[in-house]
Amino acid sequence: MFLLYVRHGQPDYANDCLTDVGRIQAKAVSERLAILGLDKIYSSTQGRAIETAKHTADKLNLPIEGVDFARENLAHQDFAIERNGRRTWCFYDEETLKLFASEEVENRGFKWYEDPLFKETNFKSGVLRVENAVNGFLKELGYERNEKTGKISAKKHLYDRVALFAHGGFGMIFVSTLLHIPYPMFCTRFVHLGLSSVTAFKFPDEGEGFFPKTFQYSNDSHLYKENLLDTYDMRTF
Repeated sequence: MFLLYVRHGQPDYANDCLTDVGRIQAKAVSERLAILGLDKIYSSTQGRAIETAKHTADKLNLPIEGVDFARENLAHQDFAIERNGRRTWCFYDEETLKLFASEEVENRGFKWYEDPLFKETNFKSGVLRVENAVNGFLKELGYERNEKTGKISAKKHLYDRVALFAHGGFGMIFVSTLLHIPYPMFCTRFVHLGLSSVTAFKFPDEGEGFFPKTFQYSNDSHLYKENLLDTYDMRTF
């Protein structure tokens, strides 16, 4: 099975939809995914993700199944921090990134959120929420994830190609959970997912005790055709 994680196109956050540029991006990624073909489409239930997914769903004549666990507002509630009177994603905050990269935090491994440094955050509840959601999502796809080791076993092969359309902030914790990489380590080593980008994983159709293989991360090659790479500001991601 191939699992594709697709971030929404350029958003109008105030109205939870896509901008005109975002719609062009969504159309571009739909043409890319139509060549590949999909068997199942999931989407966060927020408007900008659904609107992005709809371009692909219409092209492939597939329904969209909404998943609340992928909503960006839930991820922001768990993984944003207070800084100078406003909430910001922890992976944008330089002070938090310094803590994430510290030996003390790295030595805690997958229990990093239990460090006293993070006692005023929602990190622990957020990690546990997403882990539970990922376990349920994979089970629906015919796979079982070991909660302790993070390794995955194929139980029943249901689909060949699946896409999940969602968000950048949620994507960081989703991918780190799927790959069983501690979130602080992931945040200090991977860039934020680009608009309409595709991140792709390969799951064996049978076997047990494996991790998904990542063969694309934040790939936005479909935007070259539309000359869109310089039309948005990287700082708005």
